[in-house]
Amino acid sequence: MADPVLHDLTVIVLAAGGGTRMRSKTAKVLHPIGGRSMVGHVLVAVHGCAPRRVVAVIGHQRDQVGAHIAELAPEALLAVQEEQAGTGHAVRVGVEAADAREGTVLVAYGDTPLLTAESLRAFVAEHEAAQRAVSVLSGVVDDPFGYGRVVRDEDGEVVAIVEQKDASTDQREIREINSGIMAFDAAFLHEALPRLGNDNANGEYYLTDLLGLAREAGLTVGAHPIDDVRQTEGANDRAQLAELGRELNTRIVERWMREGVTVMDPATTWIDADVVLAPDVVLLPGTQLLGATVVGEDAVIGPDSTLKDCEIGAGARVVRVHGELAVVGEQADVGPFSYLRPGTRLGERGKIGGFVETKNAVISAGAKVPHLSYVGDAEIGEGANIGAGTIFANYDGVAKHRTTVGRHARTGSNNTFVAPVTIGDGASTGGGTVVRGDVPAGALALSAGPMRVIERWAQQRRAGTAQAEAAARAEGSGEGSGGAPGSA
Repeated sequence: MADPVLHDLTVIVLAAGGGTRMRSKTAKVLHPIGGRSMVGHVLVAVHGCAPRRVVAVIGHQRDQVGAHIAELAPEALLAVQEEQAGTGHAVRVGVEAADAREGTVLVAYGDTPLLTAESLRAFVAEHEAAQRAVSVLSGVVDDPFGYGRVVRDEDGEVVAIVEQKDASTDQREIREINSGIMAFDAAFLHEALPRLGNDNANGEYYLTDLLGLAREAGLTVGAHPIDDVRQTEGANDRAQLAELGRELNTRIVERWMREGVTVMDPATTWIDADVVLAPDVVLLPGTQLLGATVVGEDAVIGPDSTLKDCEIGAGARVVRVHGELAVVGEQADVGPFSYLRPGTRLGERGKIGGFVETKNAVISAGAKVPHLSYVGDAEIGEGANIGAGTIFANYDGVAKHRTTVGRHARTGSNNTFVAPVTIGDGASTGGGTVVRGDVPAGALALSAGPMRVIERWAQQRRAGTAQAEAAARAEGSGEGSGGAPGSA
């Protein structure tokens, strides 16, 4: 069935609460979960309904929250609730900012990160089709403690919502709860909000009291039970946030498996909401894909790898790697125990091997940095090979400089390139070379002198030590005989 078409929809997102149980300098709705803030997830769901206007009601830590929402949704209006006097008061602040007098007003909460656009669209569509003045998104739960109860009459019609503190003993047995998410006819809402009272246990203006005002006016009210009631759950402390995080991750992982991704161990695999995976990707245990990471088909990630905001090409293999803001080309190999820092770009069929750290480095197609090296501020040409234990010395104490290694160059082990230097196409460097100047194409650069062997050095300079004794035994048995050219 096609998605319902919603008309003239205004959405008010309530994000003014203090969130004191989080015990954090960070506003509650800004706490991260699945790669977004809690309110970020809600804004994504809201925008999936294509509203004409969105109003975010902010209060506590308004500068922090307002700046974040403005970055995520620049078109959203920000309305400040100076005094937190209940949901009815918060919505009134939002309605006045939006000047919403026609169409539908949907009220959502900034701390419900599991909420989906599909559920909101279905809810609002039913509200509009039934021509209700007020609709409540409800759910049936095993333990309703703490929630407002949806009270129905003998015919099943919704007559009221009663908060936990105001509920009678019988009403507290009701298992249908109010999620807090509500939809209103805008004209009714604009007229009724000023008539809300605060005669209740908390002395607050309850948005849910509008049901009673609508019924008094002979208008239609109703509830829309959601099957997946967990979508409406909020997080009030860090334990609840962690639980919602596990649930969100489970849903994300299961969705990607249904779309053709192999996840060897879902319990140890974490995938953020904005990650994109192609079919036939394989994720091995201990993998974390964070931020806006994109992985191409047939790539294998893991085990024990963390990639944030990375792009991994088709058929690549990434093993025990930590990477951020890096690009790995098709059929390339990375790891194990590699560290890809921002600005790393590995070309197709290239290799970054074990215990290699790269930063702001372009390693072209077929080029290899196989072992135990640091490559910073560099460009390595197609097909080049960097010897084990190589250091690109990019910092002179004041400024960073770049090193360029040409196509099909071959550099020796234990080299140091003191930037800025250029190694020409097809050039080579000897083992242990410190390269302080440019090397022409096809040339061999050496910086070490001939090897010298000083006979009986251990016996003379380390007499009485285990080293000297071992040398003396070898000398006596003839194992240590034999010199070398250049011996002294």
